[in-house]
Amino acid sequence: MLKDWNSLPECMRKEEVKKYYMDLAKKRPALFAKRFLDVVLGIVLTVLLSPVMLILAVCIKLDSKGPIFYRQERITQYGRPYRIYKFRTMVADADKQGPLVTRGGDSRITNMGRKLRKCRLDEIPQLFNVLKGDMSFVGTRPEVKKYVDAYSPEMMATLLLPAGITSRTSIAYKNEEDAIDFYKIKTGKDTEEIYIQYILPEKMKYNLEYIESFSVLGDLKIMADTALAVIK
Repeated sequence: MLKDWNSLPECMRKEEVKKYYMDLAKKRPALFAKRFLDVVLGIVLTVLLSPVMLILAVCIKLDSKGPIFYRQERITQYGRPYRIYKFRTMVADADKQGPLVTRGGDSRITNMGRKLRKCRLDEIPQLFNVLKGDMSFVGTRPEVKKYVDAYSPEMMATLLLPAGITSRTSIAYKNEEDAIDFYKIKTGKDTEEIYIQYILPEKMKYNLEYIESFSVLGDLKIMADTALAVIK
């Protein structure tokens, strides 16, 4: 639930954040309903998708060496760190072999990983994060601390709510690698510079609009639109 203003971390108690906070403070019943929906839908989907998760786990193990799950520290509501769960789509220790964001044709992505990413099946284990309360079905996609440290004061408003599995940003940037490749050709900068200077600010425009217009019905529409975007 939404904390009192004075209980927020100091880095979030800024005038740029306050207008978003005040909007959400008027929607406390909707925030409660959002969490209720997360728990109910999370339980149902975890049960229904358990056989799928088992099959994918076997395929990942047969495809390449390394763990089945990829766990990385990300940042969620109020700047709290947590471990995100995803099916591993890259070679073991990929984080040590290149940037934290990927480009199209990244050699670290496994054969099975490309198939999982195309249909976003690698995101399924985040159901566990939702049930734990670290994430919501809809919200700002969680970033690593390095990128959160690059947030402007206004961007910190996205940390008023839990990180999400999907969002309008996720739909708009479902081919994020293509955008990175475009800027790489245009600017010649490295992948992480491009992400921080060009991609992140654009994604945050969508995320801040979501905070302003948040509603449970809006969340349901985003989930439906995400499903349509995946199957296209």
